Amino acid sequence: MSSTAKLADMPASASAAPTKPPRILAMDYGRKRIGLALSDELGLTARPLLTLARTNRRDDLRRLREICRKHSVKRILVGHPLHMTGEAGTMAEEAAHFAARIQKALGIEAELADERLTTWEAAQMMAETKSRSARKRGSIDDVAAAILLRGYLQQRAHPGVPALERE
Repeated sequence: MSSTAKLADMPASASAAPTKPPRILAMDYGRKRIGLALSDELGLTARPLLTLARTNRRDDLRRLREICRKHSVKRILVGHPLHMTGEAGTMAEEAAHFAARIQKALGIEAELADERLTTWEAAQMMAETKSRSARKRGSIDDVAAAILLRGYLQQRAHPGVPALERE
C-alpha cells in the first residue's frame, strides 16, 4: 500500500494540521483593572500578558473573548482574594460572581484560585528587578496573575507537594 493510500484511509481529523494546545488564562481581578497572564503551549510556565483597564461589563467581556480566541484559551483561572484567615470578603464575592459571569458569557470553564499574597509577591519581584522596562510598566496586576498561574501550574504538575518544597 502506498503512502498516499494510507493517508486517504486516515480520518480527516488525523491528517489535518495540528491545532494549538489549549492554554490557561489567569486573571487578577480588580474593580479598575484586570491583570492577565497566559500559560505556555505545554502548560508548564506562566507569563504576564497585559492589564486591562475596566470600562463596562459588556466591553470587558468582549475584550476577554477576543483574547481567549486569539490565544486558544480553554480554561480561565480567576484569582480569589481571600483574607489571610481564609474567609471570603467583598472582593472575593465579586471575583466569584465575575468568574461565573465569564464562564456563562464565554463558554470557557472558569475556576477560582486562592490568590493571597500574589500582589505582594509581584511588588517584591518588581522592586528587585532593576531593569528600566519593569519600572516603566507600572502595573503589577499582570505579574500578580502570572504568579497565581505559576502556582496553579506547579500544583497540577506536583499534586500533594507543598508550595515551599516545589520552589
